[in-house]
Amino acid sequence: MTDQAREAAVEAALGKLDLTAKVALLAGADMWSLPANEAIGLGRLVMSDGPAGVRGEHWTADDPSVAIPSPTALAAGWDPELARRAGRLLAQEARRKGVHVVLAPTVNLHRSPRGGRHFECWSEDPLLTGELAAALVSGVQDGGVATTPKHWVGNDSETDRYTVDVRLDERTLRELYLAPFETIVAKAHPWGLMAAYNAVNGTTMTEHQELNLAVLREEWGFDGVLVSDWTGARSTVGCALGGLDVVMPGPVTVYGEHLVGAVREGLVPESTVDGLARRVLRLAARVGLLDGAPPAVAPERLPAELDGEALARELAVRSFVLLRNEDEVLPLAPRARIALIGAAAAEPRIGGGGSAQVFPTSVVSPLAGLRAALGEQAVGFELGADPRTFVPPVAFPGTAEMLGADGEQLGTAATADGTVRWLGALPGGVGFEALRQVALSTTVEPARTGEHVVAVRGVGRYRLECDGRVLFDDVLLPEGEDPAAAFLNPPERRFPVELAGPAVLQLVHTLPEAGGFAGFGLVSFALGHAEPVGTEDELIEQAVEAARAAEVAVVVVGTTEEVESEGVDRGSLRLPGRQDELVARVAEANPRTVVVVNAGSPVLLPWRERVAGLLLTWFPGQQAGAALAEVLTGAAEPGGRLPTTWPAEEADVPVWAVEPQDGRLPYEEGLFIGYRAWQRRAGAEPAYWFGAGQGYTSWEYQGVEARLSAEPGVLAEVAVRVRNTGARTGREVVQVYLATDGVDRSRPARQLAGFAVVEAGPGESVLARITVAERAVQTWQSHGWVRQSGTYTVEVGRSAADRALTMALEVNATALGS
Repeated sequence: MTDQAREAAVEAALGKLDLTAKVALLAGADMWSLPANEAIGLGRLVMSDGPAGVRGEHWTADDPSVAIPSPTALAAGWDPELARRAGRLLAQEARRKGVHVVLAPTVNLHRSPRGGRHFECWSEDPLLTGELAAALVSGVQDGGVATTPKHWVGNDSETDRYTVDVRLDERTLRELYLAPFETIVAKAHPWGLMAAYNAVNGTTMTEHQELNLAVLREEWGFDGVLVSDWTGARSTVGCALGGLDVVMPGPVTVYGEHLVGAVREGLVPESTVDGLARRVLRLAARVGLLDGAPPAVAPERLPAELDGEALARELAVRSFVLLRNEDEVLPLAPRARIALIGAAAAEPRIGGGGSAQVFPTSVVSPLAGLRAALGEQAVGFELGADPRTFVPPVAFPGTAEMLGADGEQLGTAATADGTVRWLGALPGGVGFEALRQVALSTTVEPARTGEHVVAVRGVGRYRLECDGRVLFDDVLLPEGEDPAAAFLNPPERRFPVELAGPAVLQLVHTLPEAGGFAGFGLVSFALGHAEPVGTEDELIEQAVEAARAAEVAVVVVGTTEEVESEGVDRGSLRLPGRQDELVARVAEANPRTVVVVNAGSPVLLPWRERVAGLLLTWFPGQQAGAALAEVLTGAAEPGGRLPTTWPAEEADVPVWAVEPQDGRLPYEEGLFIGYRAWQRRAGAEPAYWFGAGQGYTSWEYQGVEARLSAEPGVLAEVAVRVRNTGARTGREVVQVYLATDGVDRSRPARQLAGFAVVEAGPGESVLARITVAERAVQTWQSHGWVRQSGTYTVEVGRSAADRALTMALEVNATALGS
């Protein structure tokens, strides 16, 4: 009855609106919200970015967020229940910030490791992506908050993302790229979805009638809101007829008076507008913003409150992937003397750049985490090789003054470091229309005397002073044509200054008359500072000597913000700077070297066979160091398995091209991405296969049984018995692959068909039960799914390459019970 009552309230509200009022529901009132309508009891609906933490309307350090591990890290957990708990935390954060719609998760596939938002997506496999993302969506919506799985569809790389036309055949589209969305719609019933910037087969996704209406709504039964990516709507009639419910941001959009006019001119039926408005009202009703409509989740049914920091730490621990552990170098021996090396050990990358970026409530670095666990004296630190090409923000708090046209103070905001980033709203309710300048002031307390470096990073006019001396007074211009470049990848200017004691730095940014992002208020710049350090050669030598004197060397390497970020694809998979050299030199000096990789996507590891330990920590969120300390000391087991294949060489990567040619990006590889493609490459092996990873115990795969099922949509039920043969309790990710007979080369040799996480104590056996969906033996042919009969092999194991158990499974042309 609740659904019926909600729908009745929606229809009643819709019936009270004239054309202009209905159209007003369909576009943003500002950067992040849809407008209220008091006449029908409709509240203001607020949206927020949120793939790895809910930012809220105010992207400022004054309003921090719990920063959880990146989605690729969550995928490494291979655990739907864990993903659901992460979703509930995001909902809790959204409610705290007054947010009703979280613009997440990102479920585009890892088509190529070069993809700039690889870290923000989940996996190269559509089944793993769909199952885990559906669980996260369910978790968010358990908390009464909507989601918008994105980017529907084909936004699998960043180059020319606003204009690229992705070209692919219908089978590839259905079996790979639509598949995660289909799973999410079927299992989680999302209340929203976000349309991508790009076109698919010649039609922009915000106007794609075939995919938005025929597939998404009619075939799949999606009844939620389809919202544009920000500034992605380009045509009034095209978007309306293409099923785009909401155009963001607002208030100036292709809808509004333009859509009213299109209806009156007969270009768009008013019934089409009714459908769009109905879905917006349904969304508002579900999140509790429409009077008389029961929300989808009553307040008394909200999940119990979660400890955000504790869950962020658990998510990180469960995501870490141990790929090498020679001579059981891990866990670390008690009271071992550790040489901790690398810039990321002191300043880790906890998340990727762009829409996934938040100001965390706090950050535990690997250095802080290990010293807290092992003691200050047990953990030495050396910088080694710093891969960053930009000067990091000033590490001291400051004050940002907001100034008007006559220099009058409009307000102030505290800053945690040298970063100022405000998008769509200003602290303290100051209006962008009155803002002319922002003056950031801070006092640097140098740890060393000598030549320091200060820097300006941003777009526009800046005046930089140090103790009253002007260092820079000029304009910095953006690079490239991406309208988001001002805050995704701005230019930098740096200046040497001699410091012998505290120094006052002031950076004044003058806003352009027509600035911001797509006409919306944006202030984004950074005041950088770097202490004097030795030359790169000296730093590496110091790290090598420290490693030689230690019992274990732990080297933290990683990517940088200019390498992995929204808006730009990667030109290379190599670690930036001289990090490879650093690892090789340290490993030569100390055979008990453990390398921790702080990267959101695959990087080349040319030294991997020369180190004792290798641990991937992805972008691990704000509890990075605490989680790392738990894993390295053995307080917790690394629980992750690879959600995507890691190549050994760039030349072997199956899909390298992400740059459009003449505006088009053909997916010529078809179904063969990730491990599907690696299986076909004679003579080329990846460094680490999809699904790979180990813990601190060992497992024996004892037996497998599979029986065909008569349940609709289910092919078979698989039971796998495994035994923990080690000395401590551990978790195992049991993976089931379904292999064909190999005759039809248009199909992958094998595909992931299901998985389960099990836990057992020393010597214990446990039974993993895994459901294999009917879709595992179907292919898309001539506008429909066709069951492919024949003899399949059920393969069970620890990765796409390590399959310990097999059994034959005969599949007939018709399913049981049909």
